[in-house]
Amino acid sequence: MNVLWILAHPEPRSLSGFLAAEGQRELRVAGHEVEISDLYAMGWNPVVDAASYAHDPALRFHVASAAEKAYQSGGLTPDIRAEQQKINRADTIIVQFPMWWFGMPAILKGWFDRIWHQGYAYGKRGPHGEWIGYGDGFLAGKRALAVVTMGGPTWLYGERGIHGSIDELLFPLQHGMLFYAGAEVLPPVLMSGADRFTPAEGDAAAKELRERLLAIPTAEPIPYRTQSSGDYDEKLVLRPDVAPGLTGLGVHLT
Repeated sequence: MNVLWILAHPEPRSLSGFLAAEGQRELRVAGHEVEISDLYAMGWNPVVDAASYAHDPALRFHVASAAEKAYQSGGLTPDIRAEQQKINRADTIIVQFPMWWFGMPAILKGWFDRIWHQGYAYGKRGPHGEWIGYGDGFLAGKRALAVVTMGGPTWLYGERGIHGSIDELLFPLQHGMLFYAGAEVLPPVLMSGADRFTPAEGDAAAKELRERLLAIPTAEPIPYRTQSSGDYDEKLVLRPDVAPGLTGLGVHLT
């Protein structure tokens, strides 16, 4: 595999840093290529601004069209181009982060905001002029895996836990960013109670992570419904005969 490992944690001596180092080492030992985007170490700029897309500040800044124009004309800033080149080279994308306030750290969200722009990550059309997404897109043929550490215990993120289901908390990333762009999204690697890990628990977590990483080529992806499956009508709303009477994020699973 050619792996792009995106890490969003400010402390390399944290559990996240330890797991990243162990996982990357295991992949390389197994003969895989690994590129790393350590966002804090890179000093990644997470802020979308006109300068990122070579936009004239005297003109109204429409983010989507400015980004697409810059992409097509070669006007993207070097940091954005470098990350997109890493994505293009990869066949597997690992997104690793701690769960902070029910989502990813701002620096990682800003990575997606600046990289996942119109013309590159979305706004594409299929062979018949149709808009494509959700199972088809620029990540088609690639696999993606989220590795997430959480401070609370497992039961808080269960179906009836007060924090809400972890599957729903990760839905924007896994379904809305990765699957929308065409990736086969694998079930996430979840480490709960991270703030209270003992060294022995850290070793056990690293073992679990190593096993999951080596299984990436053959693991079954999350069974999201594709946009082109026929399950959605012309407005991309589930047809009445699909999961009748049900609502919520789970209806987008087959």
